Amino acid sequence: MKSVDEYDVIVVGAGHAGCEAAYVTSTMGLKTCLITIHLETIAQMSCNPAIGGLAKGHLVREIDALGGLMGLLADKTGLQFRLLNRSRGGAVQAPRAQSDKVLYRLTMKNWLENIPKLTLFQGFVTEIFIKDKKTRGVLTLEGNKFLSKAVILTPGTFLNGLIHIGLNSYSAGRANEPASKELAENLKKIGLKTFRLKTGTPMRLDKHTIDWSQFTPQAGDKKPVPFSFRTQKKLNNKILCHIGYTNQKTHEIIKNNLDKSPLFSGKITGIGPRYCPSIEDKVVKFPHHLRHQFFLEPEGLETAEIYVNGISSSLPLQVQKKILQSIPGLDQAKIFRPAYGIEYDAVVPTQLRLTLETKNIKNLYLAGQINGTSGYEEAAAQGLMAGINAALKIKKRKPFILRRDQAYIAVLIDDLISKGVEEPYRLFTSRAEYRLLLRIDNADKRLTQYGYDLGLIKEKDYENYLKKQENIKKTMEFLKKEKIITENNEKIPLKNMLKKPEVRFKNVVEYKKFKLPLSDEEIRNIESEVKYEGYLKKQEKEIARIKRVDKEKIPKNTEFKKIAGLTGEVIEKLEKTRPQTIGEAKKIPGITPAATINLHIHLKIQKRKKQIREKCST
Repeated sequence: MKSVDEYDVIVVGAGHAGCEAAYVTSTMGLKTCLITIHLETIAQMSCNPAIGGLAKGHLVREIDALGGLMGLLADKTGLQFRLLNRSRGGAVQAPRAQSDKVLYRLTMKNWLENIPKLTLFQGFVTEIFIKDKKTRGVLTLEGNKFLSKAVILTPGTFLNGLIHIGLNSYSAGRANEPASKELAENLKKIGLKTFRLKTGTPMRLDKHTIDWSQFTPQAGDKKPVPFSFRTQKKLNNKILCHIGYTNQKTHEIIKNNLDKSPLFSGKITGIGPRYCPSIEDKVVKFPHHLRHQFFLEPEGLETAEIYVNGISSSLPLQVQKKILQSIPGLDQAKIFRPAYGIEYDAVVPTQLRLTLETKNIKNLYLAGQINGTSGYEEAAAQGLMAGINAALKIKKRKPFILRRDQAYIAVLIDDLISKGVEEPYRLFTSRAEYRLLLRIDNADKRLTQYGYDLGLIKEKDYENYLKKQENIKKTMEFLKKEKIITENNEKIPLKNMLKKPEVRFKNVVEYKKFKLPLSDEEIRNIESEVKYEGYLKKQEKEIARIKRVDKEKIPKNTEFKKIAGLTGEVIEKLEKTRPQTIGEAKKIPGITPAATINLHIHLKIQKRKKQIREKCST
């Protein structure tokens, strides 16, 4: 007789999304089971041994501010830390760290193993139990039943995964790990629409066979900036990365072997990532480029493996070797693991609610690459939000939905749900219309109160957060109150002086002594708040205006076909959905900003006409 176990929540898949989801639900007091194919690959960095970057670093800061794990883990296992765009404004600065790949997954596994309400289980999920359009649990390949009130599905690239190296391909979810075919078919059977996506990874090289003198060293920052607001210890850089370039000989080798590439032979049907293309994609799409940059990144302190960031490929192994031989410094390099491309199933994300629960099946949540995203950070952010909302629903509490002006996490989820994806989605700062508000230095101010209220931020960390906000408040009062005399004998507040682009906080306090000791993080926040003040006020007014428009009601008898400027497709969607407000209309996939404006103008005109009629009748 097969066993039947019961839990509040079951999380399927222990990648970055699954780990955050399981941590959240168990920390919020729910009995949780995290099921994964291999316990040894919990939080595995399948591709790049790094966390953060532009927009991605913002996500990690927000995950941390809400009480998630990724920021803490990145700080604990980081080998090299850099703050990107350090010389530019605070809105586009973002942390990035090279991580020890093995230490990262071992640390995460250890953390999860010590959570009281969390059970880890090695198993292969093949089916989601559905009864009366509601999730009841899962079934494993061995026939074991796991019952639950909610299921969070985070399978990464494992759904119908197919690996390509040259014209040879084999079924796998990751190199040498089985693909999840049964679960993929089960999802289609229960009514979820899926489509194919593609991603890839570069070769890993033996560091002892690389001539490092041929490459430019890239060091970390002298004073590393942590990801986590909760990290107290000083961070240290332990490695160097190196920068290199391909050349015309490299490009000729690739061009001469395109017939062996599954990308160009038609064997791969899935759509690949536009912003992280394979080297063969780069050579074909950018023929005018004489060279392409790549980075040599160590995968850990206890391994000789080097990740070649920028030479992702699905060409045959022999061609990969020729590519290396064409690059001085890599001409003698030995390949530990060949580069490969992988195709997999993703679920059309417009089938989800903003809570990441599926619309047609209650208590089934999806997070990570299954929703069409790429990147560890995007996956972790979704896992965190899916976990929070699954827990809140079980507890019969209101869902937790962030607005686009509150977090990059909201931009990510809103883009997926309202717009859908045609290629692996990657978050950029340019996708956020309120990016001046969504900086790394104020992520805690924006989100920590939520994390504390949800029970994810510990009391001590919350007290530190409150102390930081008090320090910033006192400093702002000091900058407003204290004044200096300019060369023109004009008295101006220190705050006005700090607004100048070239002036830093340390320059300001040279004029007036300020006794309160401030951390680098607090200073970064103060400088950004002061320098962006005028722009921030404008954005806040715009946000308030949009909120008013979003609340505008659409009368039940509205004839959408009579509204000027609406396309037939938009009219059809509005007629079918019948949104009650402008805000609801904006969430309908395919409804453009222009269509929303036309709808708003039409409603204003109709309202004005009604007022005139009422006035005339009296």
